[in-house]
Amino acid sequence: MVEFRIDRRSGVATYVQIVRQVQQALRLGLLEPGDKLPTAREVVEATAVNPNTVLKAYRELERDGLVEARRGLGTFVRKSLGGAPADSPYAAELADWTRRARGAGLEKDDVAALFAAALEKEFPRGEP
Repeated sequence: MVEFRIDRRSGVATYVQIVRQVQQALRLGLLEPGDKLPTAREVVEATAVNPNTVLKAYRELERDGLVEARRGLGTFVRKSLGGAPADSPYAAELADWTRRARGAGLEKDDVAALFAAALEKEFPRGEP
């Protein structure tokens, strides 16, 4: 089951953080079709966010066709975004690179900027 982490200082809307975390879990294979998402109440208890915020995120995921709400049962994953499983060798390489960058004195934002620049170079805008 996915555990949401909300960064209140990020400037990113809470519901968007929830949506992105579900999408990431789907891409990494941590959530698969048929898996149940935490209930709104469980998310509220774990993160202290407004229940309407959780419901807004789940509605957006449902609009995107990623999850479906089943009345009285909960919200379930409909499809995967898989392609990069969490146990991918790329994940290990990235983790190693990130540790080395941190050890070299780079801060989180520095690492994110380097990675974003590399992504943009390899996947220019407008290219899938």
